[in-house]
Amino acid sequence: MFDLNSLLRDNIKRLVPYSTARDEFKGEAAIFLDANENSYGSPLPVKYNRYPDPMQWKVKYKLADIKGVPPQNIFLGNGSDEVIDVLYRSFCRPGIDNVVLFPPTYGMYEVSANINDVIVRKVSLTPDTYQIDMAALQQAVDENTKLIFICSPNNPTGNSINRTDIEMILNNFDGIVVIDEAYINFARQKTFIPELTEYPNLVIMQTLSKAWGLAALRVGMAFAGEEIINVLNKVKPPYNINQAAQDLVLQALDNIGQVNEWIRDTVIERDKLSAALESLPQVLEVYPSDANFVLAKTTDAKGIYNYLVEQGIIVRDRSKVELCNGSLRITVGTPEENITVVNAIKSVQL
Repeated sequence: MFDLNSLLRDNIKRLVPYSTARDEFKGEAAIFLDANENSYGSPLPVKYNRYPDPMQWKVKYKLADIKGVPPQNIFLGNGSDEVIDVLYRSFCRPGIDNVVLFPPTYGMYEVSANINDVIVRKVSLTPDTYQIDMAALQQAVDENTKLIFICSPNNPTGNSINRTDIEMILNNFDGIVVIDEAYINFARQKTFIPELTEYPNLVIMQTLSKAWGLAALRVGMAFAGEEIINVLNKVKPPYNINQAAQDLVLQALDNIGQVNEWIRDTVIERDKLSAALESLPQVLEVYPSDANFVLAKTTDAKGIYNYLVEQGIIVRDRSKVELCNGSLRITVGTPEENITVVNAIKSVQL
């Protein structure tokens, strides 16, 4: 049986969250003199003199319609990085508890663990196929393992993690399983959101930075049971999503047709880019991708990277990352950008 209370840090159990002026008042009013704001307005065309909704309900209700999940099962963070940090601060005792990661994977899981003094246990993905070594995972988990982070589709490899393996972990791990679905919009595999009612220990992270094109706004999403969401809301800063970001997100969410068109175009271009790269002598292998990028193993990652920089083309050199020797991570661009990067790699003299 999953027992959230047993996972919580004692100080979080006792924590009385900061109560904002807007938390204490519910309803409509004509005059607000409760939060020490500037009553004259702001020097901008849009009035930003009032503090934003600390729980971002308008955004959550619109996301609820799109994602098919109740708004009370949604947490919004200042980017997914804040979601990761709040999970550590809520559930992991510094210097005592540990988290399991599957390198190569998104680097902020480890950085945030180090900031919060949480022990990191690494279970490397299987070479070439980049899947979870289930036997090694079983050896890594102990009574102080509070979180398991699974990035699927994975960054930087681009592949989705086997769904049956994830389900097995969810069914057998007493702690919290965090599935990072930042790239799920580009994947063949379906989101785990419908499984929230089945797994009380499941947290799903998504983002508006990728498919929605809102990276500059820094809005990350977490979906979980209401019990977990209540904990995250208790720990987060009171006004973690500013009003300008909330307003712009609300506008963007009205344009799902445009976003779906971009997703279709990106998937088409991803396949064309992969095929073009595979035809180059400088590229040894292009790994299957369910994301908006590809991982390409090359004959000389550093040399190709430096040459591309000279041409004003920036990709990501992942050659020093575990199991990514000689590899470059290349984001899928516009058709013109993809042709340009392929031609540039083709012209590299090594």
